[in-house]
Amino acid sequence: MDIFGNASNLKGDKNVRRVEIKDEPEFSLVEENEIGSLNLETTRPRLTILKIVTIGIFLIIASKLFLSQIVQGKSLMGLAEGNRIRPRVISATRGLVTDSSGNPLAKNVPTFDLAVYPSDLPKKQDDRDKVYAKLAEISGVDKDSIKKTSEGNGLLSLDEVVIKQNLGREEALIDEQKVAGLEGAFVAQRASRNYVNLPGLSHILGYTGKVSSDDLLDHPEYLNSDWTGKAGIEKTYDEYLKGKNGVEQIEVDSTGRINRVLVDSDNREPVSGDNVQLFLDSGLQQKSYEFLMQGIEQAKQNTGNTNIDSGVVIAMNPQNGAILSYVSVPYYDNNLFVNGISNSDYQNLLNDPAKPLLDRAVNGIYPPGSIIKIVMASAGLAEGSINVNTSFDTPPAITIGEWNFPDWKDHGVTNIIRAIAESNNIFFYAIGGGFDKIKGLGIDTMKFWWQKFGLGEETGIDLPSEASGLLPDEAWKQKTKGEDWYIGDTYHAAIGQGDLLVTPIQMARATATIANGGKLLHPQFVQKITDPSGNVVKEFSPRVENPQVAPLSVIKAVQEGMRMTITGGSATSVFGSNFPVAVAGKTGTAQFFGNQKTHAWFECYAPYDNPSIALIVLIEGGGGGNEVSAPVAKNILNYYFTR
Repeated sequence: MDIFGNASNLKGDKNVRRVEIKDEPEFSLVEENEIGSLNLETTRPRLTILKIVTIGIFLIIASKLFLSQIVQGKSLMGLAEGNRIRPRVISATRGLVTDSSGNPLAKNVPTFDLAVYPSDLPKKQDDRDKVYAKLAEISGVDKDSIKKTSEGNGLLSLDEVVIKQNLGREEALIDEQKVAGLEGAFVAQRASRNYVNLPGLSHILGYTGKVSSDDLLDHPEYLNSDWTGKAGIEKTYDEYLKGKNGVEQIEVDSTGRINRVLVDSDNREPVSGDNVQLFLDSGLQQKSYEFLMQGIEQAKQNTGNTNIDSGVVIAMNPQNGAILSYVSVPYYDNNLFVNGISNSDYQNLLNDPAKPLLDRAVNGIYPPGSIIKIVMASAGLAEGSINVNTSFDTPPAITIGEWNFPDWKDHGVTNIIRAIAESNNIFFYAIGGGFDKIKGLGIDTMKFWWQKFGLGEETGIDLPSEASGLLPDEAWKQKTKGEDWYIGDTYHAAIGQGDLLVTPIQMARATATIANGGKLLHPQFVQKITDPSGNVVKEFSPRVENPQVAPLSVIKAVQEGMRMTITGGSATSVFGSNFPVAVAGKTGTAQFFGNQKTHAWFECYAPYDNPSIALIVLIEGGGGGNEVSAPVAKNILNYYFTR
């Protein structure tokens, strides 16, 4: 049958799948709805895979949620808390420095700073720049400078970074309103140092300043925002004065503003610094300055040199080494440093020809002139080169070849007592280098005795820096000058001239050693250290370096010579016969500047039998010690014993 013939001849059945036709090849017929059935059969495996993947992703998400919410929930909550709770340092109040009567010499006053916490600044640079621009507008500080300062230690730093220091109270209140809502910025309050207006105090107390990179290396516990002692007592006793900072946990909002202070086990209250009490007598300090300035004015009149402006007074208790007054002029105002000194002010101090930053009492080095004779007399007597009965007719000068070594007058027959009292150069030339019947000590033995009295080394006074002076000898001269040592060098050194150099504090200690019978002490400013409640933390006893520098008989002979200086020697005209207390002393006039000028020295102690004060007075370029320095000492002693 023709397949295109009449369809009625076929038995149509929906289920018919195949029709055989004779004489024709076999083939399959597929209906349209069966094509869809075929596609489902081929995509079913793919749907199964998709379901499996979907279920797997769901399981992974569920497990992550379980881990984060249940297993790691506590630690993640801690991290979240860290974003809004952070520690804030509470600066400790610095301890006071007081005089011997407990009167404050260095105290604290409140001051304010504009500051930022780097960790609270915006994370995006553009947002931070907006904060810096606003702070620049508020403070007047350059924006780039603010950025550099704020980001100097990284943006994770929790330390306070100061943008502008020492705001006035009114300015601080205004700025506090302006920075409200400004992320990371705030107004900080701290205690600033304030020093009383007492002459010469700056060289004693020094000052405080912001910690430096070196400070942070030496003290890892310090913070960048800390202040520390930079000079004087403030530096020497910083570990006591500084105190210990506290910590509190604070809650802040997204802008860095404080919501509340939390009660936390990690909180720590600040511990105020200890108080340091000096031996210093404020009244004596003031008078020492006033009388020294009178002496300087007198020196100007005597010499016609109006440029004389420098001098030193040191008053020490010879029984324990306590410093009672201590003046080096000119001095500076240490209040200039308390909030960071301006560059112009600092340059003015550095460039001042009078050198007010130089503490002449411990760092000035000078030829001692005749005040060295108390040491030379002790050396000669102790070594047996002379005794108290040794005497000879001292000529006006000693001549050796072409060299002449003169005295300031013809003293005639002299022993050691009169030689001290009248400051006889010839007698001391003989002690040092030999003359007439006296065999000289020689430079090596002289140096040995200088060292026994503490010359050529630091005295150990409780200040951060101190000069050692210079003790010349043959080896030093050969090395330094490439020259041999001659008898003239020994002669000059024996009367405190030539290359011998000392500090005023060294000579104050040497004077005290004679006054107390031969005990070499360390000078000491600090009497005791107490905590804020008044409990003694540390008390300072006399520090003895040598209990008997020379035999007591030797010391007594030198004392007798110093007493005669006042009663019948080079200072008799100054003290007269009616001075209210028995004084022992020694004048000194030391040549310098090519022997064209002289430093004026005077050393003394009183009362003679049981001394409570030893004095050293120096006026640089002041002329004769008996003319200007001895009167200064007289006025100080008169005040000390009659006030």
